[in-house]
Amino acid sequence: MTEITFPAGFLWGTATAAHQVEGGNVYNDNWVMEHTPGGPNVESSGDACDHYHRYRDDLTLLADLGFNTYRFSLEWSRIEPEDGEFSLAALDHYRRVLAACHEHGLTPIVTFHHFTSPRWLAAAGGWEAADTPERFGRFCARATAHLGDLMGYACTMNEVNIGPLIASFGAPAMRGFRAAAWYAAAARSVGSDPARFTPFLYATSERGCETILAAHRCAVQAIKAGPGQCAVGLTLAMEDIQAVAGGEEAAARLRRTLQDVYLEAVRGDDFIGVQTYTRRRCAAAGLLGPEAGVELTQMGYEFWPEALGATIRYASAMTGLPVIVTENGIGTGDDTRRLAYIERALRGVAACLRDGLDVRGYTYWSAMDNFEWALGFRPTFGLIAVDRQTQARTVKPSARWLGKVARENRL
Repeated sequence: MTEITFPAGFLWGTATAAHQVEGGNVYNDNWVMEHTPGGPNVESSGDACDHYHRYRDDLTLLADLGFNTYRFSLEWSRIEPEDGEFSLAALDHYRRVLAACHEHGLTPIVTFHHFTSPRWLAAAGGWEAADTPERFGRFCARATAHLGDLMGYACTMNEVNIGPLIASFGAPAMRGFRAAAWYAAAARSVGSDPARFTPFLYATSERGCETILAAHRCAVQAIKAGPGQCAVGLTLAMEDIQAVAGGEEAAARLRRTLQDVYLEAVRGDDFIGVQTYTRRRCAAAGLLGPEAGVELTQMGYEFWPEALGATIRYASAMTGLPVIVTENGIGTGDDTRRLAYIERALRGVAACLRDGLDVRGYTYWSAMDNFEWALGFRPTFGLIAVDRQTQARTVKPSARWLGKVARENRL
């Protein structure tokens, strides 16, 4: 195959999210749902990967592999466990994480919100409440005041369209969730009710979309007003939505609902974070399942690494912004398939660059096998395996391969 060289300064990284790797995030809404009988979670996040305490060793490992970037998230509920009460200890912790990134030559990409919110916020209306954008902006301002001078890039929120995206799959947990007994129990456990209790993942309504985008704008303003010169954007969950057998109108409607509304709203940002794993096919009669004969991942969707190149092109055309691939990866127990997936995805990135698109980096999801929300620890996306009993890290061959690509800046 032809050798491909990437631009100087290209960002090569891996990503994590606080709740999925830190462990012990007991003050947020997802912890509440994990511990509500009858809920969709198969297990609790518990200690996760204990990254909260082991971050320095993990960063050393990533830097030694050859990466130059690390994307991680702040846990809002640690920093502001009660409305208006900020923890200096938690802020100092994240400052140490940022400092360790710089010590190891890793440009930090900081995500201010990766799905989890403080219990008090979700109980008070969460991501459908009129005052949430202001509260999120206040949190971003306080965090940036403490951390901004060390941040390389900032993502205000992760996958702002995640609620509608999951709902579009027809996920059982999303059908009539406010009437579900487990949801009512979760709401009552934090002194709320199912009509008000709205975690980020359940903000599926038009009002939820408007609230999230308003919160993004408040966050951009807050981060830009603080110390440092970091670029600010958000990340979007994008599939390569394909029309099959007369499904052009259905595909266009799905793109409009799940992608266009959000892409149009971020045109003034510094970058757009593209997060892609697979494709979605639409026929005239509606959505189609996986195509017969196509390999499936642990998540049940198609092994389709070519989706990444398609979504980069779409996001670039819609926004005119530089693109950072802030997530791309595969849940599989066969690491040879992970390596094959990444290589094909990167060839799609290279083709975009060759065609003149402004792609600034590639961040693999995820650094480690971690807590995959409702599915628990069963799906394994990581470049590094984590022993559930001992927390021992084991580097997979795919990690060494991608680290070499990163170190040499060529494929």
